[in-house]
Amino acid sequence: MNILCLNGPNLNRLGKREPAIYGSETLEDVNQSLITCGQALNVQIECKQSNHEGVLIDWLHLAEDDNIDGIIFNPGAYTHTSYAIRDAILSISIPVIEVHISNIHSRESFRHKSVIAAACVGQISGLGTFGYTLALETFLHRRNGES
Repeated sequence: MNILCLNGPNLNRLGKREPAIYGSETLEDVNQSLITCGQALNVQIECKQSNHEGVLIDWLHLAEDDNIDGIIFNPGAYTHTSYAIRDAILSISIPVIEVHISNIHSRESFRHKSVIAAACVGQISGLGTFGYTLALETFLHRRNGES
């Protein structure tokens, strides 16, 4: 199984940006933890981050050519604004799970609405960086026909 993990704007600032909300782990820590978990489960994980909407869209499109089985996606603030990312998700046949470190539903009101959630097979929000691991496990359960 091949999983792509995409992270959007400002997630490169994890560990420095608002640690009371996002914790002290860096994006490299999150990526390495996910890759290590994937190795233990015989899953290949590729992690990418960009602050640029078009780059994220390109990576979503290219995932079909790269034989990706699932995408774990933390779109950051694009969650609330990017119909272009929503359309990109809808244009591919790969399932996407939306992940957020903080609980977007308990924060500022503009964060409560995800414009991409309906294009994804699921959303994990508010469980810290463990949400990435849960998304990976969800793909394994789906592959094995479990609910």
